[in-house]
Amino acid sequence: MTGYDDVDRALLGALGGDPRATVVALADRLGLSRNTVQARMARLETSGAFLSFERSIDPVPIGYPLEAFVSVHLQQKRLTEVVAAISEIPEVIQAHGLSGSVDLLVRVVCRDAHDLFRIDGEILAIGGVERTETSLAMGELIPYRLGPLLERPS
Repeated sequence: MTGYDDVDRALLGALGGDPRATVVALADRLGLSRNTVQARMARLETSGAFLSFERSIDPVPIGYPLEAFVSVHLQQKRLTEVVAAISEIPEVIQAHGLSGSVDLLVRVVCRDAHDLFRIDGEILAIGGVERTETSLAMGELIPYRLGPLLERPS
């Protein structure tokens, strides 16, 4: 499935607004039959439309009130081993490979500034890491969203 029709887009938009909605609730909201919604959901899942069914958990109540982004510069031929080592650090919650001057953007959570200093030190100690630049996240201003894209004409 390479593209989505208007029904698929409406279904994805409804799920974006209420990810926990039941098939029956989605059918009611969109004016579709339960069977249509169920079949479309199965097809969307098979096509890879859904990234993860893991619930997002706020790190603050479990003791990690600070979030930071660590830009990692590394020796190119060591990318695989660096990523494997970074993935072993529990406070790393996400990482992206980038083009441009920065090789990796690593999202971390930490207890305080001292904890962030320790985590940055762990990343710097990994063989193949040349240097890091760390920025403290001040707040999420635009949360992850696809609604505006789904609303655009195809």
